[in-house]
Amino acid sequence: MELDYIVVGLGLAGLAFVEQLIQHNKKFIVFENDSQNSSSVASGTYNPVILKRFTPVWNGHEQLQLALPFYDKVSEKLQKEFDTRFITKKVFTSVGDENNWFIALDKPMLSHYMKPEISKDKIPGIIGDFGFGELQGTGRIDTKDLINTYRNYLLNQELLKKEAFDYSQVQLNEEKVIYKNISTSKVVFCEGYGLKENPFFNNLPLNGTKGEIITIHAPELKIDFLLKSSVFMLPIGNDYYKVGATFNWTDKTLDPTEEGKQELVDKLQKTIDVPYTIVDQTAGIRPTVKDRRPLVGVHSEFDQLVVLNGLGTRGVMIAPTVAQNLFNHLEKGEKLDKEIDIKRFSE
Repeated sequence: MELDYIVVGLGLAGLAFVEQLIQHNKKFIVFENDSQNSSSVASGTYNPVILKRFTPVWNGHEQLQLALPFYDKVSEKLQKEFDTRFITKKVFTSVGDENNWFIALDKPMLSHYMKPEISKDKIPGIIGDFGFGELQGTGRIDTKDLINTYRNYLLNQELLKKEAFDYSQVQLNEEKVIYKNISTSKVVFCEGYGLKENPFFNNLPLNGTKGEIITIHAPELKIDFLLKSSVFMLPIGNDYYKVGATFNWTDKTLDPTEEGKQELVDKLQKTIDVPYTIVDQTAGIRPTVKDRRPLVGVHSEFDQLVVLNGLGTRGVMIAPTVAQNLFNHLEKGEKLDKEIDIKRFSE
């Protein structure tokens, strides 16, 4: 079988790169064995403002300009909607939060999303004695549904193999990669935290952080916006809410823990004052990098081997931009953004 690309992994990074391949009529196959699930268990929210410090996300505004039309096109192709747009309300915990909000409003990009009015109205069920700041232009991609639907789309097209990629079967020559019965020009690894087991790229500084999310049922809590306090609360319909997330830098298992649940419960008690029931708990390993930038680029020795990884907590926003940059780099000679290029760790 003669192909242009093998793509290993179908999280947000792999999906975004595959869309580039389809758009440019490239021949490819995807290998996906469900070993990594960070994209599927992620909240999928997009917001270009870091609400802890009221600062802009790295290239957040530009990323959204590409990401939102990207997901619209994917939805149209799959004939299913994955994007829910809503406002985000930040719970102020002090007068200082309010002052910092107004200071941030002086920055042009932030003022595009942050509303200048501070809401002092009590929201039933929410603990918020110092008021709320409101963001517009935010929302959520249902990443689990998106990835599952996209996977089935590729399966129906016979473009996906549900099996692990065997690194030991890779044979390299000057121009091609031979993998079993496949000859291809490039192999692009989009494996999430699974990259740690990849012998070609496991030297990269990928630091997985485990995140846990609970789903609660709270019939008395009637909110239709994303609430951001010490946890986020994301309405998903019928009085159900996703609540998260934890950050654990030592536990690398995919199993939900009692400690993670208790951490979220403790924070939730300071956020809402209505009864609720926990109905689900999920966990995943975010592929994060020490400088909080993705890992994108070509192997230092083998030009046929490529990595697209490390999207971290904002994969929904970043994936379409970095996938396009990588494709243009490989096919058109466009320079990679130096902030994402893996060469930054060898220079």
